[in-house]
Amino acid sequence: GHVVTNFHVVQGASSARVIMHDQTSYLATFVGGSSQHDLAVLRIDAPPETLRQVRLGDSDRLRVGQSVYAIGNPFGLSATLTSGIVSALNRQIQGLDGDIIEDVIQIDAPINPGNSGGPLLDSRGRLVGVNSQIASPSGTSAGVGFAVPVNTVQRVVPQLISTGEYSPARLGI
Repeated sequence: GHVVTNFHVVQGASSARVIMHDQTSYLATFVGGSSQHDLAVLRIDAPPETLRQVRLGDSDRLRVGQSVYAIGNPFGLSATLTSGIVSALNRQIQGLDGDIIEDVIQIDAPINPGNSGGPLLDSRGRLVGVNSQIASPSGTSAGVGFAVPVNTVQRVVPQLISTGEYSPARLGI
């Protein structure tokens, strides 16, 4: 019952509720988060047979020009799919809370308020990123979107689940 979303989506929340595609909802418990990666993990107590994990891709294999698909709930419109391409790789952006987020995927698929925390999929339906934010003068989809790469998710989320926080490896010399 672990659900991955963006840290900025749940930051400061006193409670959270996860609504499934069939509109079933579950009260969620905060497991852990990393503002430096804009990732957070929630836990829901849902029957195991109702949960399906998305297939994981490899964000290191992404190429500029590759088609991608963003799923989210922009402006409260549930289960919305937008498409675009990978515009750039290994971007560095400032997160919504001021932290620098490194190695993000830049896309031209619209990322609007409500898309945050949703999956970014490749053309085979594999998760390649977690939609994070948009750089836009107007605050809407007239700009470029950004997603946290799935390889970052695979590195950070296990630590969030086991300890509640992410501690990067350090080299002490």
